[in-house]
Amino acid sequence: MKIAITAESTIDMPKDLLEKYNIQTIPFTVILGDNEFKDGVITSKEIFEFVEENKILPKTAAINDEQYKEFFTSVLKEYDAIVHICLSSEISCAYQNALKAKEGMENVYVVNSKSLSTGIALLAIYASELAFRDEFSARDIYDKVNARVPYVQASFVIKKLDYLHKGGRCSALSYYAASALRLRPQILVKDGAMGVHKKYMGKMEGAISKYVYDVLNEFNTPDLSVAFVTYTTASQEMVDSAKNALKAKGFKTIYETTAGATITSHCGENTLGILYINDGDKM
Repeated sequence: MKIAITAESTIDMPKDLLEKYNIQTIPFTVILGDNEFKDGVITSKEIFEFVEENKILPKTAAINDEQYKEFFTSVLKEYDAIVHICLSSEISCAYQNALKAKEGMENVYVVNSKSLSTGIALLAIYASELAFRDEFSARDIYDKVNARVPYVQASFVIKKLDYLHKGGRCSALSYYAASALRLRPQILVKDGAMGVHKKYMGKMEGAISKYVYDVLNEFNTPDLSVAFVTYTTASQEMVDSAKNALKAKGFKTIYETTAGATITSHCGENTLGILYINDGDKM
């Protein structure tokens, strides 16, 4: 059976990695003022330039059920089945739209990642590796991926909460407290939703170093096969600090990726996270 692994553009994987793991994506829409762009066409730099010039934050639009149906139908022309891994249902309506689109398609399985960005990518890579082995059905892969969903460690440190707050993904209390004290909040994805987990003070470079140390100690049973360092913008010192800590922990493969337009639109500049699956004791 030929099984396709698919996701939305919020997977934040560059083209070469998508090709390596044979993962197909469908794009979200980014709205800048009166103009709409497909995620993957507009760059993060262009988003930041627009915000700086117009003082208006970007908006995003999820894929609707008709777009999913067209996408799934197109993929099924070359594949026998699809395992689609969705952006968290607590963050977007994409999952519900994908479920509606697949009605009547017995060979399409939709996973609620309960994650975002390269947290989705970790699940998609796992699904892809299973599909490459050609010994599992689409249902088998769906079940195995779902079993790992609760263990995806997806978090990041953000310099300012402006984008998340104005986009309705951060409470007013957290926003004003962080702004007043000039804190660098750690955003943790838990049960599919984003929330402030810890707060750091000082420059971003120091905050990232402390954040990575805390994450690796709190989520300390990782699957060491792969991890991501993903950011919207970051200094080389921030990136190196995160990568070196992951290497010291023993991760075999560490991918450095830049967040796409959709994730960037909600997080803003100077946001960096490390992501991995924390189920090493169960593998």
